[in-house]
Amino acid sequence: MSNKFDSIRHYHDHEVNEVLQKISKHPMIKALMGFTFPDKTEEEWMEALMQVNSIQQFQSDFAYHSIQRILEKSSSGLTTSGFEKLEKDTAYLYISNHRDIIMDTSLLNVTLKDHGLIMTASAIGDNLVQKTFLLALAKVNRNFLVRRNLPPRELLESSKLMSEYIQDLLVNKNRSVWIAQREGRTKDGNDATHPGVLKMLGMAADENNLMDYFKKIKIVPVSISYEYDPTDALKMPQIIAKAKDEIYIKEKNEDFINLYSGIVGQKKGIHIHIGNILDSELDEIKNSTDKVNKQIQAVANAIDRSIIKDYYLWPTNYVAYDILHNSNRFVNKYTEKEKLLFERRLELRVNKQDKTVVDSFLAMYANPVINKLKLTNEQ
Repeated sequence: MSNKFDSIRHYHDHEVNEVLQKISKHPMIKALMGFTFPDKTEEEWMEALMQVNSIQQFQSDFAYHSIQRILEKSSSGLTTSGFEKLEKDTAYLYISNHRDIIMDTSLLNVTLKDHGLIMTASAIGDNLVQKTFLLALAKVNRNFLVRRNLPPRELLESSKLMSEYIQDLLVNKNRSVWIAQREGRTKDGNDATHPGVLKMLGMAADENNLMDYFKKIKIVPVSISYEYDPTDALKMPQIIAKAKDEIYIKEKNEDFINLYSGIVGQKKGIHIHIGNILDSELDEIKNSTDKVNKQIQAVANAIDRSIIKDYYLWPTNYVAYDILHNSNRFVNKYTEKEKLLFERRLELRVNKQDKTVVDSFLAMYANPVINKLKLTNEQ
């Protein structure tokens, strides 16, 4: 039976086993399974993989353990806050700042699973899953596709389809959804919600007022922060091009390299905070204006305030702020050793002779501090 969402949807449970049979011999799967289950032989994990008949089973028995191993190897651990305010058996729309292609959603889902909450279907750019194997792995992990680089008319059609799909997941299937607050990852540490994301979400609304629909789908802002961004140096060329007003052209395998580096690179501390479900704010917005564009901008601002307010700041953020501003303002927030480690990273990753590059690298880590100060008028 064909379905109008077939071009973007994740796999259905009845498709999972066949897909896993197909990709099980892929060298990347072998490497991933060898990494995840170092104590098991290939025959053992292969046999277990062949028994999988649902996304839930794949995530519980395989993906969950892969993420735990990645955390062991590439971080000093994951801390979380705010999850206690979520209700079991309830679908939420998580709108999150976006730092890492794979880890952001994977870590959220690991934590949702640990709390017995509904895990998400997650949006992923189709540019990131060009390889057949990656596409299969994404869809078996309940990712659905956001189509990128479309001409305007197709973009409108695609946005409408995605909006309807997200509505179907949340309202009809009782499935939580994760979407980034903007297209692509934040490269400069400035987390800002793009109104276009909210406009897309609102396309499927049949309520008279968009704010009523946004209340119905239970929007939850999520702040995720990494002590070290494993792709910080990789983000530099794009930031520099933007600073110089140049068009940035991606290298052929750049997305894949970013994806891989984000997974295996050292992150040290990681924190996820779940903000309050948008509710009374939406009533206030509804009562203050009936102009849709103004409403959407006000919702974006509310999400931004939540994400910035609850963004967990690490010593690296404070060190970067002090170096960038040549100050000792936050000297009580880090140790001398933490400062030396950060300076060492800066030396290894960027050309110290190029002030633009150095300042951009520092700003990437310092901007979350600056944005929090702006929010509390403490600049």
